[in-house]
Amino acid sequence: MQDWFTSTAPAAAKAAPKDPWALPDVSHLVVGVLGGTGDQGRGLAYRLARAGQRLILGSRAADRAREAAAELGHDVEGTDNAECARRSDIVIVAVPWDGHAEILQSLRADLAGKLVVDCVNPLGCDKQGAYALTVPEGSAAQQAAALLPQSRVTAAFHHLSAALLQKPEIEKIDTDVMVLGDSRADTDTVQALVGRVPGIRGVYAGRLRNAHQVESLVANLISANRRYKAHAGLLVTDV
Repeated sequence: MQDWFTSTAPAAAKAAPKDPWALPDVSHLVVGVLGGTGDQGRGLAYRLARAGQRLILGSRAADRAREAAAELGHDVEGTDNAECARRSDIVIVAVPWDGHAEILQSLRADLAGKLVVDCVNPLGCDKQGAYALTVPEGSAAQQAAALLPQSRVTAAFHHLSAALLQKPEIEKIDTDVMVLGDSRADTDTVQALVGRVPGIRGVYAGRLRNAHQVESLVANLISANRRYKAHAGLLVTDV
């Protein structure tokens, strides 16, 4: 008599693990930068636009954004933060920490459904140098996730030198960018965006709850840069 509890079907082949470097094509996506008139925002916009990405700079004042966009060239557009958020597929948050919560809260509806990349570092500075601030939610990225429940929030671009990003004579920046998030599809997309810039590689660094360590590390890099008169970044080895 046949044992109905024993399957006679051949065992299913185990799926091959996904190649972590098989990343999507993001060249067609529109990238917006909130805080695009600041040094970090301008630098990121310049590098991505120079690599062929369509870029929109956002600012509280549309005139300032248009002026900054014209200076950057490469068909970068400038507008106010709300329109920047609405017209973009991916939105990079590069606003000052002291305005982070207010700006994101005001843009909650405009950022709904968007992939948001937070690169804000909550830092203070005194006579002893830069230091990490305590954020009730855990990190700037987690604060963004709490304020934007209908957005897909990730964290990246924390350790890049704004000075290097804005220098047109520098063709390649040899550094890594740590990418954090709770959805693999989203972190893969951000890694692919990072990789559009020559020399820069996006490396997955964990879920969003680990963003605090990444943001705080900037204080250490600032200390190194001051001591050695450098533009220190980060390289992840053996990956």
